[in-house]
Amino acid sequence: MLKLIECPRDAMQGWHRMISTDEKVKYLNALLQVGFDTIDFGSFVSPKAIPQMADTKEVLPQLDLSRTKSKLLAIVANLRGAEEAVVYDEISYLGFPFSVSETFQLRNTNKTIAESLEQVHSMQELCIKNRRELVIYISMGFGNPYGDPYSPEIVLEWIAEMVKMDIGIISLADTVGVADPATITGLFKHLVPAYPQVEIGAHFHAAPHNWEEKLKAAYDQGCRRFDSSIKGIGGCPMAKDELVGNLATENLIAFCQEHGESLPLDMQALGKAQLLADAVFKD
Repeated sequence: MLKLIECPRDAMQGWHRMISTDEKVKYLNALLQVGFDTIDFGSFVSPKAIPQMADTKEVLPQLDLSRTKSKLLAIVANLRGAEEAVVYDEISYLGFPFSVSETFQLRNTNKTIAESLEQVHSMQELCIKNRRELVIYISMGFGNPYGDPYSPEIVLEWIAEMVKMDIGIISLADTVGVADPATITGLFKHLVPAYPQVEIGAHFHAAPHNWEEKLKAAYDQGCRRFDSSIKGIGGCPMAKDELVGNLATENLIAFCQEHGESLPLDMQALGKAQLLADAVFKD
């Protein structure tokens, strides 16, 4: 079954203008009416690291979850953030970025890969205890700009470690937009049949000229979980200085429709959310 994960948190976190709490609430409530499987809505991370997400706790109680089937996902960078997030019954998923690049893991979470693996163990135990689900994002899953060792084999080894912990959702993240169709094809061709019990997803950062080839490479190998953001806004502010945009939701929807996928989306509600995005993501 195809799952579309809308990522306003990813869009907002690096935006150059501070977005008010009221703006966030209004935009997120509009997105909740569209019919996305999951909304990546906020994060429990240091406000010094990501100032734009400092008001996640204020945003959450103002979200109208009474008329939506969408579930909420919050990003956490460590066990402390996970402990803060699981308190909220409204949150179904905790997402943790686990990088196969040592440089980026230190840069993103101030921990080594080895230390982060221990964090994953602890967070998984916490999620099971609190009836939440941990989503692991394999950051720098298709390469990195830091000169750290990279190969598809390294990615597969770390994913195997996650599977041993019974992680049920693992998404490969194209953190700096370097993924190419051959690498994408090779990874998903192995992962999708190897782990039928695991939901294998893709979080692509892409430019207007190469989003389709990335999306097609994963889709053709059976990937059916995709992250995107309206208008393709976003990227990782903890990576390189310039942000590479997200896969645009509009492009993802068009691609799925062209491939005969039935999408449970309210297109009128989507139109309203798109108009709000124009206001939220203004200079």
